[in-house]
Amino acid sequence: MPIRWNVPQHDAALERLSASLGAGRGVAVLGPDGVGKSTLARLAAEDHCARHPGTLTRWVTGTHAERAIPFGAFSHLVQIAEIGKPAALLRAARASLDCDGDLLLIVDDAHDLDLLSATLVYQLARAGTARMIVTAEAGGAPEAISALWTDGLLDRLDVEPPGGAVNPSTPGEVDAFLAELPGPARAVLGYLAVEEPLSVDDLTALAGDGAVSEAVDWGAAETRVRGGRADEPVVYTAHPLFAERARAALGPDDERLLRTRLVTLLSQHPSDHLSDRLRLASLALGSDAPQPVTEVVAAAQRALQLGDLELGERLARAALERSAGLAARLALAHCLAWRGRGREADEVLAAVDSTALAEPALMDWTLLRAANQFWMLSEPERATAFLRTIRNRVTDAGARTTLDALSATFAMNAGNVAHAVRVGHEVLASPSADDQAVAWAASAAALCAARQGRFDDVEPLAQRAFAAEHPGLLRFTVGLGQTTALLMAGRLDAAREIAQQYTDFAELQQPGRAIGEVLLAHVLIAGGEFSSAAALLGPAAATLERTGYSWGPLSLMLLATALAQQGDIPGSAKALRRAETRHGTKSALFAPELGLARAWRLASMRDRPGAVAAASGDWFSTMPARWRQATALRCGRCRATWRRSACARPPPTPQNRRAAATEAAVTARRLAESCANRDRVVLAR
Repeated sequence: MPIRWNVPQHDAALERLSASLGAGRGVAVLGPDGVGKSTLARLAAEDHCARHPGTLTRWVTGTHAERAIPFGAFSHLVQIAEIGKPAALLRAARASLDCDGDLLLIVDDAHDLDLLSATLVYQLARAGTARMIVTAEAGGAPEAISALWTDGLLDRLDVEPPGGAVNPSTPGEVDAFLAELPGPARAVLGYLAVEEPLSVDDLTALAGDGAVSEAVDWGAAETRVRGGRADEPVVYTAHPLFAERARAALGPDDERLLRTRLVTLLSQHPSDHLSDRLRLASLALGSDAPQPVTEVVAAAQRALQLGDLELGERLARAALERSAGLAARLALAHCLAWRGRGREADEVLAAVDSTALAEPALMDWTLLRAANQFWMLSEPERATAFLRTIRNRVTDAGARTTLDALSATFAMNAGNVAHAVRVGHEVLASPSADDQAVAWAASAAALCAARQGRFDDVEPLAQRAFAAEHPGLLRFTVGLGQTTALLMAGRLDAAREIAQQYTDFAELQQPGRAIGEVLLAHVLIAGGEFSSAAALLGPAAATLERTGYSWGPLSLMLLATALAQQGDIPGSAKALRRAETRHGTKSALFAPELGLARAWRLASMRDRPGAVAAASGDWFSTMPARWRQATALRCGRCRATWRRSACARPPPTPQNRRAAATEAAVTARRLAESCANRDRVVLAR
């Protein structure tokens, strides 16, 4: 029999929700499924629109199916570029939501949003672009969604079921209800279990005339006009558990048949929207209506550009299973390498016969394989030799310039800063340099300028790098150059502002998120915020250790420093051991950070001679005078922090506590004096 929802009444919650909207704030409505969150959102929206007739209302609903598609839930509202970096795409998405009147955005089931959609919701809330009602389950939501209330961007409204009862009460009751559905209505649920939402027209074509109305009458489905670029209604299940249980009831053959029918129908009216094309490509993977390999590879490349490495890998692997072409191999190897699976990526690339490649294809293969060797496989010498070998084979000036740019990046990471600067500036002066070459050369030159103390050169080089469309994580190299220059100039607030931009929720995909947190933690340590820095560095280091990026050893060096300055001797020692184990040629640029981590750990143990000796190592003289001076100042500033951290440790007696504080203060002073004295000697030469 048709299901009749007994939606709990929440008059007080509705009153509070309406009041928040009237005051210009948004609300996050949290609670379990079936408690009435969607009904509350709808009633509050209707009330607000009645009071403010000029309000433009837009609905976004998260679903299990669209969670796997970048911008899937927003595809009806936002126009996004064909290519570009995730941050640029998010800016374009925000711009496409601008309207002349007041915008009320209702985001239902936000815990089922894809990462970019969740990120966009966060950015809209932070920018105040729209009044917002967001419904979600408190647990399991993407970080960008939970940050809406933890960061105080939206008022939090928890909704509990009266008496603890939630409809439907058990999966068994839902299964019984689904079993009673008439055939056409059950067919509607089957298709929605595979892909949700679907248009009324498409479901009618698939399930027959009247099927959608029957499903709605039975309470199994609902139609909704979402607004945006298409005003026709779309169909959702009436409750997320319906789709879940219908999906569980499908056998593999049944699901494949439904996917095939969906792909066949949707291919007859293909969409120009990037999210829709990715949705179709993903659907086709498990169907008997596969897309042409070239289209699957193109979809994998688009997913990669959007930062969705998981979807990109699935698509690229499916393409490679049907064709051994280079394009599919490159797409798959990119996804694997960026996820830290360097050995797998190398196996994919090693199967290529490079002697049969034309120069453009040879360059694509070479750049990816060399970068994977240097970072992910931790084989910098092999990668450098490989680049030289290929450079001797290519004849095009632009190709040689690009290879030189990558070699400059290698040299920088290996600590050969002077060579990196020379080659980088040669690349930047070359008329043959393309965007990729400029990005590599300018980002390396910017960080090298900061490390050499040429701080005025950093920002022009940074802007040149940003002006180039470039792949990957080079923007963080530029960011480290910018923050280093600002820290050395004593502009801590400006450095923090820059670093915060890199941990903006425009960068939620890993490992980018972790690298951004390392960048911010570096600034926090300089400002004496050791606890906050350690809180970021712990999980960031765990993420980056699984990759081959040189940011991994750096994160551990900084973590060891932050823990030492809090007096956590065992934690600092453990982080330092991990840093020393992973440190090598590919992270030689960060030898000074390793030296400082050793010095601070010894100081935390009250080993004054060892700490002073570690702070006076050979690495110190390789750094520019202004860097050494700034380091000396920071060491001196840490005395008060050292007193606090020493007192925070639990020695057995008050006398020991006072002794520990004195010891730490003396050690910090001697570290500062050692840095300053060493600097005076170097400057006098």
